[in-house]
Amino acid sequence: MALSVVVPLLNEDESIGELAQKVDEALSNKHYHYELIFVDDGSTDQSWREIKKVTEGSNHVSGVRLQRNYGKSSALQAGFEKAAGDYIATMDADLQDDPNEIPLMLQQLKEENLHLVSGWKKERHDPISKTVPSRFFNKVTSLVTGINLNDFNCGLKVYRSDVIENIYLYGELHRYIPFLAKLEGYDRIGEKVVKHHPRKYGETKFGISRFMHGFLDLLTLLFVNRYLQRPMHFFGTLGFLSLILGGAINAYLSIDKIFFGEPIGDRPLLLLGVMLMVLGVQIFSIGFLGELIQKRNEKQEKPNIRETV
Repeated sequence: MALSVVVPLLNEDESIGELAQKVDEALSNKHYHYELIFVDDGSTDQSWREIKKVTEGSNHVSGVRLQRNYGKSSALQAGFEKAAGDYIATMDADLQDDPNEIPLMLQQLKEENLHLVSGWKKERHDPISKTVPSRFFNKVTSLVTGINLNDFNCGLKVYRSDVIENIYLYGELHRYIPFLAKLEGYDRIGEKVVKHHPRKYGETKFGISRFMHGFLDLLTLLFVNRYLQRPMHFFGTLGFLSLILGGAINAYLSIDKIFFGEPIGDRPLLLLGVMLMVLGVQIFSIGFLGELIQKRNEKQEKPNIRETV
């Protein structure tokens, strides 16, 4: 059995060497082979130098350096494409995730025949400005997606390789890997309480704005999943309702004008009826354009790998 550990990072030069050592201590004595893949997501410090240093003399540590900062999702995708293990683990590079949890999560994955196991930082060593919004975000996400997880944002996760092979990450979708997996039929999802250590070096890369971006990404994901193959079902329904309502208003005004002689030229209701009909035609047009675009196989932007070692 082979295990690939993918670690995306941005400006974490102080922690790379220590993390590589901790991963080796946690995994080297187990009954499987492992590889450790660092993905440098456009760091501006000495992270790549440190990655090259830990790869020297090692046959299981490798590095991927992206040309610029693409974001965590693209960095993870670059690591997934390089990973060769039967199982894939992900973790952050800031030393807050404990590598000793990986064997336990892997054991749970196999014993319970799960597709993936997600970590739960039940006791967090973060400021309240991160913990409170995070709890709210996780509650809403769990409710909307139907996945009973307490911590979607935890970077410590373990997957079967076929799960990773059948999803594609871009934008900010790394938060929703369990949901992406569920959409592809990998719905046996478990959770394990994991240790969360205080940050030892540097500063967090995420601000309060990530939660707003997270909700927007969730809405986008829900919409795309439901209507990607049939955009006219969404836009056509809205356009039809708008046309029907606008037509009903204009029909009422026409009857009022023709049979009762009421003036309608200065009535706001006339403007509303015309606007709804025009809007309905426009929404229908968007639906048709969506159907045309859907027929084209447009690939997502892939990160441009600058160097490997």
